[in-house]
Amino acid sequence: MLNGIFLEVCCGSVDDAIEASSGGADRVELNSSMFFGGLTPSMGSVIEAKKQLDIPVIVMIRPRGGGFCYTAVEYEIMLHDTKLALDNGADGIVFGILKPDGTIDVHRSMEIVKLAKAAGKDIVFHRAFDVTPNPFVALEQLIDMGIDRILTSGQEDSVPQGIPLLKQLIEKAGERIEILPGGGIKQHNAAFVIKQTGTKMIHIAAFKTMIDNSCQNRPAVTFGGCLYPPENQFDLINRDIIKAVSDICKG
Repeated sequence: MLNGIFLEVCCGSVDDAIEASSGGADRVELNSSMFFGGLTPSMGSVIEAKKQLDIPVIVMIRPRGGGFCYTAVEYEIMLHDTKLALDNGADGIVFGILKPDGTIDVHRSMEIVKLAKAAGKDIVFHRAFDVTPNPFVALEQLIDMGIDRILTSGQEDSVPQGIPLLKQLIEKAGERIEILPGGGIKQHNAAFVIKQTGTKMIHIAAFKTMIDNSCQNRPAVTFGGCLYPPENQFDLINRDIIKAVSDICKG
């Protein structure tokens, strides 16, 4: 039976979160900069998301793309952003901090855990877990730290590829910590992932391209770096796909 599967949707904006909620999401993960895999959203976004939504909002705490070993300044920013997110109503925070060798930076991570625990909010370790050298050692460390949930693709590029490890992680975790499969779960494979892993929750993203023609007067002008996507396009969560996956989850 697929009934009762909890659906979390990865969102890059408050509009995304609204669409995800309308499609049947049980919870949203609020980010910015999805091109980089999700960075810390603005506090204005956190405030508005809590104003607009009736479902939990988990806030990403990630100061930059390109790895998970942060400078002293970046770490201080993470602490500030965690406090601000919690003060502005976040239902939880999602983060990941590693050492240069890819192992979990327990000392730094614990400072963020303490802030979230003091606020009584969810604590999630994101897919930085997927590049740790020993997933079972990392699993036990995160349990000992009091992390509530691990977002993981099973240390592969996508969840369907990571199913063997995900099954082991879910079994070893038991009731001690939640394992949230995420990464590459789509409408066409959601039911397969749920059946094969035995998971009780999944994390998905599903976007459609939207058009904003306010740049049409000077189409040669670009605002990015070396990659030049069309300046009149942006992504928005596809409510219809979220609804389809929600129907799969709810049975």
